[in-house]
Amino acid sequence: MAKTNALVYSPGGGQLPEALRHWLAELGFPVVTVESGDELMALSLRGRPRVVAFDARKDQLAVFDALRRLKGDSYTGVVPCVVATCDDDKVFAQAFASGADEVMRDSMLAAEAATRLDAMLRRSDRDLVVHPSTRLPGAVEIEAEITRRLTEGKLFATCYADLDHFKEFNDRYSYHEGDRVIRILAKILHDVVKGLCLDEGFVGHIGGDDFIFIIPIGCVNEACAEIVEVFDTLIPYQYSEQDRRAGYFFGKDRRGQLHRVPLMTVSIGVVTNERRHFTHAAQVSELATEMKSYAKTLPGSVFSIDRRQDASPAVSQEPQLRPDKLSATEGK
Repeated sequence: MAKTNALVYSPGGGQLPEALRHWLAELGFPVVTVESGDELMALSLRGRPRVVAFDARKDQLAVFDALRRLKGDSYTGVVPCVVATCDDDKVFAQAFASGADEVMRDSMLAAEAATRLDAMLRRSDRDLVVHPSTRLPGAVEIEAEITRRLTEGKLFATCYADLDHFKEFNDRYSYHEGDRVIRILAKILHDVVKGLCLDEGFVGHIGGDDFIFIIPIGCVNEACAEIVEVFDTLIPYQYSEQDRRAGYFFGKDRRGQLHRVPLMTVSIGVVTNERRHFTHAAQVSELATEMKSYAKTLPGSVFSIDRRQDASPAVSQEPQLRPDKLSATEGK
């Protein structure tokens, strides 16, 4: 049962409306019908279904209770749910109030029903691939974007942005303030990348304080420099006046010893396919992670561009940072 792709909850038995049954059949998913709310939850938790259809034309109380249970669980709450109802406006409203993603009235035309149900699945897919806090695409979409550009043979840069001293900020100011900083960084990345690169720019959120943005090679220096500048301008104001003026605060390390914690900075590792040949997204991701780690060893907010190439073994294998960028950020 773990491979169930679609569930139908119909207390008391009976078939769904023809339009809904036809839509489920067109999707090609195996369909299992259950008559118990407990069984519905058990199957959904065992193997999250692609979609759940509820028949509320009979026992509305049982259906809406089961729907609320399904939507109330963090694991099953993301499953798209459609409710089949009669033409009663009150029942229609109750279905949405109970958590339905779409409601089909008896009088709804088959073509309209199919269009609405397809849109429901698209919304569900979109919500699953974005980070809930920043609403930016997640790891799956990042990999797909890199793969797309590799397949199309485009020259591009993959930039891995990560915050320095973020954990210590969280420990001092709370996870709520830390989440606000992450949203600030997301906004900076999105506005700069889209402002400079328009549709050629992509910004994704891996999770936590880790971000990936993908841009044309010609935009790298300008985009990264602006991101660093805007970040360094805004981030001090996320601290108390005392910490901001001092430029640091005292925090405890893992051994419980006090040490000076500088204000947050941002480190960006940059990888391009200008001098390197990549066959899949994992290679790009691995090298971007390496460059990000190298950037984090440098003082202040910086971006570090990988200038190595595959063709010549004589090329230095040490990641190189733009000299003017290093001097511009020293001592921050």
